[in-house]
Amino acid sequence: MESFWSWLHEAGWSEMAISIGLHVLGALALFLIGLRIVKWITGVAERGLARANVEPTAAMFLRKVTHVVLLVVLVLAALQVVGVSMTPMVAVLGAAGLAIGLALKDSLSNIASGVMLVSLRPFRVGNIVTINGQTGKVESISIFQTQLRGADNQTIVLPNSLITTDSIINLTPDVMRRVELVIGVSYDADIDTARGLAMDIMQADERVLPEPPPDVLVYELADSSVNLGIRCHTANADWFVTKCELTERIKKAFDRDGISIPFPQRDVHMYHHVGDTGAGGQQALPAPDTSGSEAIGLDDPEHQPRPDPQ
Repeated sequence: MESFWSWLHEAGWSEMAISIGLHVLGALALFLIGLRIVKWITGVAERGLARANVEPTAAMFLRKVTHVVLLVVLVLAALQVVGVSMTPMVAVLGAAGLAIGLALKDSLSNIASGVMLVSLRPFRVGNIVTINGQTGKVESISIFQTQLRGADNQTIVLPNSLITTDSIINLTPDVMRRVELVIGVSYDADIDTARGLAMDIMQADERVLPEPPPDVLVYELADSSVNLGIRCHTANADWFVTKCELTERIKKAFDRDGISIPFPQRDVHMYHHVGDTGAGGQQALPAPDTSGSEAIGLDDPEHQPRPDPQ
């Protein structure tokens, strides 16, 4: 055994092992100390962003990006202490980055979209938005995806790339929101009476804001109805309940005052072919009208269509 260690000492292996061990210990110490420094720097950055009144979503995103960048720098510094040359390492990282970028182009698209969402801020955490047909309250915006909380308490997760390529409807940019009801009345109904009933109902509701004032307009002369636009404004939190209750109250008020709300109707005309008219033709006579309150049977002899005596 002594001869073996003597051989290692003569060959210089002991000095090499000690040197490698010292480098590894130095790199490990640097990495552990660096982790604490990275944590401290990210904490300082987060507090600085908070003092600067940066929006919480943007602050959280910037903190994560800063943390990742500092970790990459720390790992490269630790490898350099061990003795790894940075030139081939940078080349390897560049080639690996290109391959990973091609393989994860969709994920990188989500990251780029996340940066756009944080920078442009079309919505913030806590806003109620409609994106890609999904409506919910924004709970979080991460690097890859955005999470919503739906009205039925379901979790909706949307990739950031889908959000930036679709229309974004932010339902809470202000403290109030407009309620708009389109209700059709028959052409025989008195428009002024219908307008007065709707106005009385809106003015009696405490949730309806006085400014801007509510109004009732004639939107359209449709095929079977006169469509009225009934509009008012409420606070964001009261919008849905107010809309539902106004719809119910207006329907009941119209029913009490005899203002009918027509539904789509279709008239069907039937023809009964009877007898020869000469040259092989047939004569088409209209069937009895069955659109009244009492239907006339076609089997009744008194109402059977008769051929033209001519």
